[in-house]
This record gives sequence, structure tokens and C-alpha cells, in this order.
Amino acid sequence: MREAQMESEAAAWQGVEPEAAQRLLSAGVEAFAERGYHATTTRDIAGRAGMSPAALYIHFKTKEELLFRISKVGHERARGIVAEAAEADGSPRERLDQAVREFARWHAERHTTARVVQYELQALGEEHYAEIVTMRRDIDSLLRGIIEDGVRGGDFAVDDIPGTALAVLSLCVDVARWFSATGSRTPEQVGELYADLVRRMVGG
Repeated sequence: MREAQMESEAAAWQGVEPEAAQRLLSAGVEAFAERGYHATTTRDIAGRAGMSPAALYIHFKTKEELLFRISKVGHERARGIVAEAAEADGSPRERLDQAVREFARWHAERHTTARVVQYELQALGEEHYAEIVTMRRDIDSLLRGIIEDGVRGGDFAVDDIPGTALAVLSLCVDVARWFSATGSRTPEQVGELYADLVRRMVGG
């Protein structure tokens, strides 16, 4: 079971080089999700990756830098999902459906990674935290832009666009907190459910 979980989480880091860094990122996610950032040691992370404690420092200067890398890669991928929907052809309603469906599905499919990405932010150093906050604002701005387009075109009936965008993002992000791979819903079903809920939320 543990090996299967490690393999699944490792898939989230494809494209990160070298392979040893992928293993450490995956092990870091597993450890932070299980024990929390502050209770996790670098020795624990290295051990889960099947490496010596000193090996972590070849790829990451500190434990905080490892967390930052996890958070940065996760936020880049989350932002990419919303950006792809925002820039797609189609009506605002179709683009909002795509954004919510894929954003919620990602938080279910990668729920362990997403839990660390979304809920360990306060452990980041000041500069790293500021960089991640900028990315989160980008995600909010992209989603808000879709809703604004829908309001202008009469597709949506929304009085508070910033508040609605925040509510939609919060709804999707929370999937990472409760989703279980052994539960009754698949990530795809969660995505469809949330897209339908948001359709009702924006009205029109």
C-alpha cells in the first residue's frame, strides 16, 4: 500500500529533474501530509525516499525549500488548469464549467499533494510565501475574469464577483481536505458535481 501511494504521488512530479529530487518531493508530500511540516524531520523525508539524510541537502538547501518547491509546482499546475479554461474558446458558462470541473478534479486526484500545497502555506519563509501568494492571486484573477465575462454578457447573475470567485475556489480547494481514494466518488464525479453546483451558484 505504501509503495503504491509513493508511486501515485511521484507521478505528480514528472518533469522535475533529477529523478532523486522527484523522490524527495514525493516523500516530503507523504511526510508533511501525515505528520505536518513542523513535526517532520529531514531524516524522515530522506528515509521515506530510500536515501541517506545527507542526500536531501544535495537537492534542497533546507526543509523549507523542499516545501516551497512542492507548493510552487502544485500552484503552477493549479494555475495552469484555470488559465487553460480562461483562455479556451466557448461561452463564459462553458469556460467556468471547465475551470471548476478540472480544478476540483485535480484536488481530488492529487488530494495528498494538494493538502500540503493548500494547507502548509504558513510554514513558508517570507519571500517564498509572497511568491506563492502572487500565484494564488493570479488564479483568483483568472477565475474572476471568467465570471466578469459572464456577467457582462448576461450569462451569470452575480452581484459580488470577487466574493463569488473566492467562494468557488474555496469550494474546490476544500476537496483536498475530505477526499478519499476509497470513497464513493471518483475525481471525475467530484469535478462534475462541483461544476453543477457552481452553475447554480452563478445563476443567469
